[in-house]
Order: sequence, then C-alpha cells, then structure tokens
Amino acid sequence: MIGDLLAEVARPGITHVIAGMGPGPFTGLRIGIAAARTFALGRGIPVIPIPSHFAIAQSADVQGRFAVVTDARRREIAVSVFDGADADGIPNLVLPTRLEKRGAELAEPVHEVAELSASALAVVGARAIAAGRTLADAEPLYLRSPDVVQPGAPKRVSA
Repeated sequence: MIGDLLAEVARPGITHVIAGMGPGPFTGLRIGIAAARTFALGRGIPVIPIPSHFAIAQSADVQGRFAVVTDARRREIAVSVFDGADADGIPNLVLPTRLEKRGAELAEPVHEVAELSASALAVVGARAIAAGRTLADAEPLYLRSPDVVQPGAPKRVSA
C-alpha cells in the first residue's frame, strides 16, 4: 500500500490532501494524519482537515435529522447530529460531536458505521475547498484526555 501511495507522488494533478481528523482512536488518527501531512509536505500542497463524521453523514442514505455514531471504545460512542446538507452540499452539523455511554437513548435516528469511506471524505473535502470553507482545526478531534499523564513528584523516602 505504501508503494502504491509513493507511486502517486509522481502523478500530476494532485493539489490537496484530505485528512480525516476524528473522532477516532488515538493511534489510528495519529498515523493517518501523519501520513497525510507527510504526503502533502512531499508534494508541497495543503492538507485539508475534515471531521470524520462529515464523511459518514455524506455517504448516509438518510433523510432529515439523524445521528452519526461511531465506537469511541470504553463502552462509549461518539455522536454528531446532522440535518440534510447546506447550500455547499456539505452535511449540515446541528449538534457538535460528543461522547455518550453505549446504549444511550438518542432522540434522532442513528446511522452507525465501523469504517470511514475515503471517497466520502474526499467529496466533503472537495466541497469545502470549492466553498473556501474550513471544517476542522489542524489538530485531531479527541473527545477525551489521553490515558498517559506526567508523573507526579517523587515519593519522599526517609533515611
């Protein structure tokens, strides 16, 4: 797969790199974003950050208001609520992404997926570029603090 990607570097016409910014598992996000940034740096082109739930909403065959739900691990789900698309054809986010306990009752119909479509991510990214819009920050969307913490002061030992 890396070899195929490197073959694309020589291909003309690539002007942007679209990167899914989460929510998602820490390691997976870091690897994907690092790969996107590295490829873009090598080409001298910009990275366009897109919230992953926008791509899921883009490919959902749902009318009206609905919730995009993905596994957030630890018996939790990441939930974003959308309602149709805006004038630019980008899914219309009406409630920002949040964590909920798995099994929580949601008011909206649920669209749950386990995988993200790269082509749907590209569609949202292309529409954002065409509209001159920024949909996400350059940093990943993490919904909880990392497990790793700085160690505290060393314990005092009496002599």
